[in-house]
Amino acid sequence: METILYNDFDFSLLDDPDFKEDSVREELILPFLKKLNYRPTGRNKIIRSKALEHPFVKTGSRKRKINSIPDYLLEINGKYAWVLDAKSPNEEIKTGEHVEQVYFYAIHPEIRVDFYALCNGREFILFKTNESKSKLHFQLSEIEKYWNKIRNILLPDAFVQKEILEKSDQELPVKEFFDYDKVQLPKPIQVRKQEARRHFGVHGYFTKQAWNVVQHYIKNFTKPGDLILDPFGGSGVTLVEALMLGRKAIHIDLNPLSAFITQALISPVSLGELSKSFEEVKKEFIKKCPKTENEINSALKKFPYPKKIPLTKDADVSGIEDLFTEKQLAQLAYLKHLIMKIKSKNIRDSLLLSFSSSVNKYNRTFHYTKSKGGGGGDSGPFRYYRYRIAPEPPDLNLIDIFETKFKKIFGAKKEMFPFINMETIKNATVLKGDATNLKRIENESIDYIYTDPPYGSKIAYLDLSTMWNAWLDFKVSNNDYKKEAIEGGSRNKSSDEYSSILKKSIQEMHRVLKYNRWLSFVFAHKDPKYWHLIVEAAERVGFEYAGAVAQKNGQTSFKKRQNPFSVLSGQLIINFKKVRSPQAIQKVGLGTEIYELIIETIESVIAQYEGATLEQINDELIMKGLELGFLDILSKEYKDLTPILKNNFDFDENNETFHIRENKTFKTNIPLDLRIRYFLLSYLKRKEKEGICPTTDEIILDIMPLLKNGITPEDQTILNILEKIAKHIGDNRWKLTKSGQMTLF
Repeated sequence: METILYNDFDFSLLDDPDFKEDSVREELILPFLKKLNYRPTGRNKIIRSKALEHPFVKTGSRKRKINSIPDYLLEINGKYAWVLDAKSPNEEIKTGEHVEQVYFYAIHPEIRVDFYALCNGREFILFKTNESKSKLHFQLSEIEKYWNKIRNILLPDAFVQKEILEKSDQELPVKEFFDYDKVQLPKPIQVRKQEARRHFGVHGYFTKQAWNVVQHYIKNFTKPGDLILDPFGGSGVTLVEALMLGRKAIHIDLNPLSAFITQALISPVSLGELSKSFEEVKKEFIKKCPKTENEINSALKKFPYPKKIPLTKDADVSGIEDLFTEKQLAQLAYLKHLIMKIKSKNIRDSLLLSFSSSVNKYNRTFHYTKSKGGGGGDSGPFRYYRYRIAPEPPDLNLIDIFETKFKKIFGAKKEMFPFINMETIKNATVLKGDATNLKRIENESIDYIYTDPPYGSKIAYLDLSTMWNAWLDFKVSNNDYKKEAIEGGSRNKSSDEYSSILKKSIQEMHRVLKYNRWLSFVFAHKDPKYWHLIVEAAERVGFEYAGAVAQKNGQTSFKKRQNPFSVLSGQLIINFKKVRSPQAIQKVGLGTEIYELIIETIESVIAQYEGATLEQINDELIMKGLELGFLDILSKEYKDLTPILKNNFDFDENNETFHIRENKTFKTNIPLDLRIRYFLLSYLKRKEKEGICPTTDEIILDIMPLLKNGITPEDQTILNILEKIAKHIGDNRWKLTKSGQMTLF
């Protein structure tokens, strides 16, 4: 893929409060204009000091001149062409006073241009003066994928050609240049979960991908207009972020709660009508809310609520009614009754989403915790993965909870509106369905798949969703439970059943994905046998393994704190490509005990980080096992690393890191040459999958930290071994030979 601009710019700088409007102008806008062949002087000119008198302003008893100065007025052959204004990264540029200000510049009698634009460093938006909708809108980090469209409208030659064609609306043909074959694996990024209103606080779910990580992958593997699939859709992050980036998306999940959350979130509404409906419901609820014993009993007889729905055996109570007090049941039933009277389906569903989100807090399993910003906590299903009654359930006010949830959803819809609206909603498909049977999707019709499947017995989604599905009147059939990809649960599904479902889903993903397109599989389980299952199933249907990326989630979960040896605080994202002649992972002849290589790898990670976490160790072992083809042995013989770690290393509970034991040295049982080959092979195989031939310096700098244990080799030693397993490519670059790939000797 050709990189047009900002290849070396770190967009995380936009989060720095010191990166303000002047930085946007100098660091981002000026290079952009220069790339379009505008200059401070010459035929295609940038004008920075054009003062415009406001023709309408009068102050006091007399008229006064009020001057405004556009940041950039672009001139071509002595005629003004378009105007551009810069704003700070935290300022809104899609609607509001800033848009009105630049529109004033464009229509000013001294200017009179057809196009006006705004840029805040994060986004660029272009309007035409005689149209209400934006002409072009994209994230600046994706500018290369919009470059031909930008050139077609804003390049000086485009204005000249349009003038020759008597300002015809006909646009120049656009050539696509996104090259799927040259895509490389994305780098890990810092998680920013709370910065997107469209996800944070809208509705709880058992697993939720970080929005900016999903967006990072979608940007990397696709271009605008591509069709993206998530067959284990969960809370809908993949679909929402795809739409936000101008893609099309299909969301599929067996859980009806998942489909409801996603569809209700993206359904376009009039924000004014939504706010009005909320106020009417709130007013009516406050007026007639059942509070006394008689009112509660009367409400329970009059308004329907979930009854006689059994819970799983590990729940503290047997039926769903017992998860609530009579007061909670009565008030929830009455609130839902008021919402269901609303005629507009999209507004009704939006308020039902607020209602469903409120249920999470208004029940007997809610475990209240005092936090810095006020009251906090979570319900038993989210915190403990079972229906556990809180020792002291708080007495909370339902309408206050409902209003808080409504404000979250209102903010989410407001944030999404420029991207997800009545015009673009046609690009979204939300289905309750089965990942093993994607019959509603045509062969080779999908451009990219990003998915986070369930893993083993970790979370029984359908069992844990009973409380919400019941209140929303969603039925979950025995067939749904039969198709659910879990191990255990209320149906006691076996490991073989789970594995079979996962394999069938991978087979279906391969069928619907186009050739030369990508699949990203999120892995958040410590057991390497599931990695082996995924890779084996993917290779069997024709996927080619392209590499894994370790992505941290930015926080330590409750489960992680409770089980530091068995729960990952981050995730690994394994990437496959659908090609016509896939190459399977080649197994290396190890020639030594796997146990020693495991110890060697653990020590190398400890050496590299001067103390390593369980996640760092597990990540490195899994990737080494994948790259060198011994993951099957690792999964069978070393399923649990805890005994190895406890028996061989010290654990620092404060930092949650492993260290070499005091007065002990690194093990050096493996010969130095073999150790070097081991790490060289892994590194070069990874780079080969990324389409990169690294230089000598890059190779040495990468593997040297891994060889700190024992005797650290000289550069020449590494080079000597490198020459035996790889060959020179171009200017001092290296590539594995076929013979080098197959042996450590």
